[in-house]
Amino acid sequence: MPLTKNPRPHLRLALAAVALIAPVAPLAAQIDYRNLDDDRPVLTEDAYPVERHAFEFLLPYAYQRERGGADLHAFTPELEYGVLRNGQLGLKLPVAGSAAGGKTDWGVAGLRLFGLYNLNTESRHFPALAARADLLLPVGALGGDATRVSLKAIATRSWGRTRFHVNAAWTFGDETQLGAVEPGSRWSYSMAVDRTLFRQSALLVGEIAVLRPVREAPVEVNAAIGARYQWTTTTVFDLGLRRRLRQDAGPDIAVTAGFSHAFALPWLMPRGAGR
Repeated sequence: MPLTKNPRPHLRLALAAVALIAPVAPLAAQIDYRNLDDDRPVLTEDAYPVERHAFEFLLPYAYQRERGGADLHAFTPELEYGVLRNGQLGLKLPVAGSAAGGKTDWGVAGLRLFGLYNLNTESRHFPALAARADLLLPVGALGGDATRVSLKAIATRSWGRTRFHVNAAWTFGDETQLGAVEPGSRWSYSMAVDRTLFRQSALLVGEIAVLRPVREAPVEVNAAIGARYQWTTTTVFDLGLRRRLRQDAGPDIAVTAGFSHAFALPWLMPRGAGR
């Protein structure tokens, strides 16, 4: 597969996305700093979308070292929009660097479009439930050649400052030429527990995930820990660390770090709309 050796056009694309933040109105408060996004800082996400009419821009960096010694670097700009009271739409455009032989070749690693809908809010007897669907498109030199669809079921249950999450996901489509970043596992099941600290501005999370990347591949069992910290009312930083628990499958080490910024476009807000 040919690789793009000059990362500058892709970096300019990421910077252009960041520039979109400047001329917009910030939200009064970051209402979703406690919410877990997929792969930020762990694989598991919670059942809640972004606020209606709100945007959230995310820019995580991920590093992964495989068992054979291959390294993968990835920046994955992501934009989410609260299109409905209980639903969001979003897109991701990963830019990846594959390291081998002492050099790193960069390229766009696919395009991911997704939607998440919260079926119900949490009640005394029932957890919050959500459904998510992703369309994975083979865009860029590292994006593979397969168009794939991923479906996910999500549940979240709270006990005071502690929350428990369960995710189950399945991906359908050709598995022969997959993208380098977030190609979608054939199936994955994960459980995570998070705890908000006493100052209500930081969150710690631990996770166990079981997944099969493709048909006939060995099943991975991975453990992860992570943290999210609210720096300002609209900006949250996150950090996560993941490692395999089985000797023959999974990453030697995987690290993710990034930030998210919530904002709104006044001309998209209906007159008189409240939070």
